[in-house]
Amino acid sequence: MLIMVVISYFLSFFVIWYGAGLIIKATDQIAKKINLSSFAVSFFVLGILTSLPEFSVGVTSIIDKDPEIFVGNLLGGIIVLFLLIIPILAIVGNGITLDHQLNWKNLLFALVVIASPSFLITDKNYNFFEALFFIILYFILVATLEKKKGLLERVKDNLTDGKSYLLHDLGKIVAGIIFIFFASNFIVDKTIYFSQLLKVSPFVLSLLFLSLGTNLPELSLAIYSIVNRKKAVAFGDYVGSAAANSFLMGVLVLLNGGKVTVVNHFFRPFIVTFIGLGLFFYFSRSKNDISRIEGLILLLVYVLFLISEVF
Repeated sequence: MLIMVVISYFLSFFVIWYGAGLIIKATDQIAKKINLSSFAVSFFVLGILTSLPEFSVGVTSIIDKDPEIFVGNLLGGIIVLFLLIIPILAIVGNGITLDHQLNWKNLLFALVVIASPSFLITDKNYNFFEALFFIILYFILVATLEKKKGLLERVKDNLTDGKSYLLHDLGKIVAGIIFIFFASNFIVDKTIYFSQLLKVSPFVLSLLFLSLGTNLPELSLAIYSIVNRKKAVAFGDYVGSAAANSFLMGVLVLLNGGKVTVVNHFFRPFIVTFIGLGLFFYFSRSKNDISRIEGLILLLVYVLFLISEVF
């Protein structure tokens, strides 16, 4: 029985890989057809869609009356994205060029949106107004970037002109997301199962292990993007997905009755998030890219974080 679970566990990774391939190819095609950067499409479309596993886990944790799981998962997801997955993309892909993606003001604002849940949990509570604050911040960010990129207007023009090929590509994205959604949920469930066998606490589980499981779509996109040289797609997805985590935090807190109280202390994850995002901004501002060496530095911060949490 355990052997079958392990085999199914690893087969789910191939399902996610296939789904990620559908998403990246369709996103790139849409970007070309509406004359928009792959980064813009991936930020707005993939940022939300690849966050479906986090939303699913969040709803499940609310039903199970254990909201600390979704808090740890979303906060851990920010650390995973910026200190593990983006560094992997930079190290293996020989750097990430940020030219023509986000100017420094928009990037800084995006990082503020991403970091806000980590900052406001330091008192071990989220309330109704903080949840609304996360949601409003996210929509301001989306409105700011959409106005500059003109994504919605171009999509509208193409659909109005009868260019139905966009619907075909969007269908591929939806299909890829469905594959990723079900495979990720299976992997998350089994990650919890394996962690229970190892007697890992719920907080450590959600912060360290569950956040890895729910970011498998982003990790798959990183690998697939490196192989196919579509790093702008992956980077846009990561920034969009991390910002969407703040939005999801607000939505899930509201679904939990507008209040969440956590037992564990989130000060250390906040410090790691602050250092990680600070380094990321400094590196990206210095030369408009994240080099392989800088990726290694970010990865080192993640390794030190793991060591501090485990020991």
